[in-house]
Amino acid sequence: MTSIRSGNDPFVLLGLDRRTAQRDDVAAARRRLARELHPDRIGGDGDRMQAVNRAADAALAMLLVTHPERSMEMPRRVRKDHPSFTIDVLPVEAFEALLIVTGWLGQLVDEDPPYRLEAMLDDDVWCALELVPDAAATTVSVIVESETPHSTDVESVRDLWITALNRLDWDVLDPAQPRPW
Repeated sequence: MTSIRSGNDPFVLLGLDRRTAQRDDVAAARRRLARELHPDRIGGDGDRMQAVNRAADAALAMLLVTHPERSMEMPRRVRKDHPSFTIDVLPVEAFEALLIVTGWLGQLVDEDPPYRLEAMLDDDVWCALELVPDAAATTVSVIVESETPHSTDVESVRDLWITALNRLDWDVLDPAQPRPW
């Protein structure tokens, strides 16, 4: 199992060299550690997984401020809402529902089922949804990034996802289902 070292340096926690790390390295480290530490995995640890998520967020923010040349296309406006909302189903079903809703709201950019989904909601708003098991439910955190200074606030994006999920027919999780509006 991966050893997570304590301390205040998010790069150390992620096992990265702060002098050379780039945005893609931070994302890859988070995924690598999630494969071992996520609470859905045997031997996983929710507290350690939360520490990894916080470290990844902090490392990305530090790269943006201190080394914008290494942040590679990282938008200037980052908004996070941890946690944003809870869905009363397990992560696999929540992820499937969010994939369907992604098709209604925008375009899928990347996915790491059933724990992370990235989407473009319009021309300049990127959104990541991080799913964490929570008893018999799933807690979803929303991260919104935009290049424009008048970026959409994270609360509006959260409400957009919640509204779309509430319109979903949960008995028939079918991607071909027509848009409810």
